[in-house]
Amino acid sequence: MKPARTKTPRKPLVKKGSQTNLKDPVGVYCRVRPLSFRDQECCIEVINNTTVQLHTPEGYRLNRNGDYKETQYSFKQVFGTHTTQKELFDVVANPLADDLIHGKNGLLFTYGVTGSGKTYTMTGSPGEGGLLPRCLHMIFNSIGSFQAKRYVFKSNDRNSMDIQCEVDALLERQKREAVTNPKTPGSKRQVDPEFADMINVQEFCKAEEVDEDSVYGVFVSYIEIYNNYIYDLLEEVPFDPIKPKWNSCSTPMRNPDFVPPQSKLLREDKNHNMYVAGCTEVEVKSTEEAFEVFWRGQKKRRIANTHLNRESSRSHSVFNIKLVQAPLDADGDNVLQEKEQIIISQLSLVDLAGSERTNRTKAEGNRLREAGNINQSLMTLRTCMEVLRENQMYGTNKMVPYRDSKLTHLFKNYFDGEGKVRMIVCVNPKAEDYEESLQVMRFAEVTQEVEVARPIDKAICGLTPGRRYRNHARGGPVGDEPLTTEVVLQSFPPLPSCEILDINDEQTLPRLIEALEKRHHLRQMMIDEFNKQAITFKALLQEFENAVLNKENYIQGKLNEKEKLISGQKLEIERLEKKNKTLEYKIEILEKTTTIYEEDKRNLQQELETQNQKLQRQFSDKRRLEARLQGMVTETTMKWEKECERRVAAKQLEMQNKLWVKDEKLKQLKAIVTEPKTEKPERPSRERDREKVTQRSVSPLPVPNAPPIRLRHRRSRSAGDRWVDHKPASNVQTETVMQPHVPHAITVSVANEKALAKCEKYMLTHQELASDGEIETKLIKGDVFKTRGGGQSVQFTDIETLKQESPSGRKRRSSTVAAAQPDGTECEWTDVETRCSVAVEMKAGSQLGPGYQHHAQPKRKKP
Repeated sequence: MKPARTKTPRKPLVKKGSQTNLKDPVGVYCRVRPLSFRDQECCIEVINNTTVQLHTPEGYRLNRNGDYKETQYSFKQVFGTHTTQKELFDVVANPLADDLIHGKNGLLFTYGVTGSGKTYTMTGSPGEGGLLPRCLHMIFNSIGSFQAKRYVFKSNDRNSMDIQCEVDALLERQKREAVTNPKTPGSKRQVDPEFADMINVQEFCKAEEVDEDSVYGVFVSYIEIYNNYIYDLLEEVPFDPIKPKWNSCSTPMRNPDFVPPQSKLLREDKNHNMYVAGCTEVEVKSTEEAFEVFWRGQKKRRIANTHLNRESSRSHSVFNIKLVQAPLDADGDNVLQEKEQIIISQLSLVDLAGSERTNRTKAEGNRLREAGNINQSLMTLRTCMEVLRENQMYGTNKMVPYRDSKLTHLFKNYFDGEGKVRMIVCVNPKAEDYEESLQVMRFAEVTQEVEVARPIDKAICGLTPGRRYRNHARGGPVGDEPLTTEVVLQSFPPLPSCEILDINDEQTLPRLIEALEKRHHLRQMMIDEFNKQAITFKALLQEFENAVLNKENYIQGKLNEKEKLISGQKLEIERLEKKNKTLEYKIEILEKTTTIYEEDKRNLQQELETQNQKLQRQFSDKRRLEARLQGMVTETTMKWEKECERRVAAKQLEMQNKLWVKDEKLKQLKAIVTEPKTEKPERPSRERDREKVTQRSVSPLPVPNAPPIRLRHRRSRSAGDRWVDHKPASNVQTETVMQPHVPHAITVSVANEKALAKCEKYMLTHQELASDGEIETKLIKGDVFKTRGGGQSVQFTDIETLKQESPSGRKRRSSTVAAAQPDGTECEWTDVETRCSVAVEMKAGSQLGPGYQHHAQPKRKKP
């Protein structure tokens, strides 16, 4: 079996035109729009031209942490509420337009909350043109006289350009002019008054050092990213999809020729750059024509009315300006027919849809779905920025999730080093947008730490500069300036008349010869003078060249020294920057750790306070319980002392009776012995002596023939109140003589609020099995109170216990035995003990209800 072949690892792609050593950070600018009303609360303050400060509004100061810190954020430059469109353009967009003319790419996008002025910044308003029309003005002012004729450059579907000769371009123009298309803009058409004021820019702006030996062509395209799908806004699609005809069911028929707009796909060209396949690119020759194409696509862009913005953008729009540059041939007449010499640069102006919170915009249906897709694409953009920043700062190699969104996938080349990237953060200072503005500021803080590789200029080699105007000079004098030869000829003396009318004329020829000799002599003198001056000039030139060479050598040596010094300083700076980043990362980790520890400390302190309070409550309960137990011990001690005193007194009385009886016996015996037996002495009656002793009452025995006694119900002490008698369905019916009876009671099996609302008292019948196997019934009573929330609450106050016992298991004592004890110590434990074996005593302080304790006193045993 052959071993499986492993795939060869793909080599990393090296981007053309990018330098790995030189990098520029993403330029992030901030623009603060003015408040709609003067009395609105403001949460953003401009500190200086690079810093803004966020204040916590009054409505947000009741948060859970109580953190009212004012946060400051720094930008490359901050533009206040009074900044004009021109000031913003000069700082942000002018360098990008200049790079476009010199063959470099650029990306400019506006980011912010909905209603923060992004579309106004990009497009502008009547009389205040935005960045887009000003960029178009600068481009056409710079290349106006160097533009190629229409259709010399022709776009293809591979993100590149083809070059046509003059003849093919002429045929193409004639072919397009034959097909009249009213929607195709023309440079000679009248400007639409709808946007005429937007492109009427008063300031003249032009790029410097434009290559005069090249011809230029401008192509524009306009797309939108809606619900993560790409649509071409310049695509010609029938507007009305329904024809004015009806079918047999009297319903309108859809036009079968109507084709809805199809989403476009992203592809990668041979240079690994992303582009939109099948996107319409229109060649324009003026600012008016380009803006008319933009305005035509702007009308198709999806906008909607939301709770926060009357015209809220529901998609991300991208307006691409593609500049094609090709050199002239060696003669300077025609375009060089070499496709490899074409330079294509692109400027993308992106108007991002505003991030929004659905609970504020009140979005529903399609608006809710659009908001979700907008927030998802912006979140993907933020994630890409964070991963790029982490890879650059800490040297990691995490994969950047460009493909998670069409927006980031389209512009991945810019972040990989294909051009400059600029971002304008638009913020609304009103207090209602505080939380959204805070998230925008944090994203901007991360973005400006991302670095993008600086592109290298692509030079056109092999052609002599200045060939365009040199060809003009070769074709004849330019303008009305006289040539140098004419000036020299005018300095010679004039020739005399050469006309000879007489054969004997001998003056004309000598005068002519004399004049020619003077001219020749003057010419010879001028030649000599010229040679002398030429020699002198050559000497001076040689001397100057030597001086220049010496200067260059000296300067080159100095430059080498400076470059070495600069290289060392750059290495030191890079080392310090890496060290600084490492320390910042450690500080950030320490701050997070400190925050975690502080949170744990607060939680432990709260838990400690809770435990202390719990211990205090337990200590208070313990003291109260000790006081109660002390009282119970004292009371029990007093009872037993009284009982002991009573029993001792009874025992003493018994002993005295016994002694008296013995004394009587001795007296009688003495009388018998000493006295004569004349009469029989009367014996003292023991029954009479016993009658003198106080006897205890004995419970009468039940009479078997007595009439039946009527069962009497135990009456509650609160019979006048209305009661809720709660008897669960699981209770067992007992046949005891004593049964609880409450008049005017509402009997329920399950407690409910309706019954509690009608009564003032509550009674729960509870049954449980005692330790001896008998059923023990408890009546738990309480008072009903109304709560503040409108409900009912029960506070338990008392418990009554009813218990049955079988008499078979106990020793029954007879009344005769009780009669045999004259002191009464045993009588109290006979019939009464048998018939009522357990007594329940209710005492205050029970835990069964607030303020009460129910204590069962154990049955006393015979000592």
